[in-house]
Amino acid sequence: MTVLRVLGLENIEQAAAIHAQAMADGLGGKAWTADTFATLLATQGTFGWMVEDAAVMLVRQTDETAEIFTIGVAPSARRMGLARALLQTAYVALQALGAVRLQLEVAVDNLPAQHLYRTEGFEAVGRRPNYYRRGSGSVDALIMERQL
Repeated sequence: MTVLRVLGLENIEQAAAIHAQAMADGLGGKAWTADTFATLLATQGTFGWMVEDAAVMLVRQTDETAEIFTIGVAPSARRMGLARALLQTAYVALQALGAVRLQLEVAVDNLPAQHLYRTEGFEAVGRRPNYYRRGSGSVDALIMERQL
């Protein structure tokens, strides 16, 4: 049984461990530390969820727009619907807070994530050049948005 938990200071070490596994392939960017999670959670409008030892998501809601800061699933838990479950949880929570759109950035070479987002109704609305580092180089990020 999959149990979604609210992401809080009590589980940021676990969130950082999941994030490190999820970002190990380099497609999602640099892994975050527990301190990074703590700093972001202290920012107004920022909250998230996690599935123990498997997946983590952090979002920020400001007025009518919300942004996914990060979403990551450990390789051993991929293709089990956890990212989709986190997204759907976020839709409900953000709508209740008055958000009408949700945005994110995804690397242009992260095709699995782009596929998920497109199947969830996200569309590309912009591009950030050289946003993600890849060794000595970089790749662009697509800015994607979905109406809630």
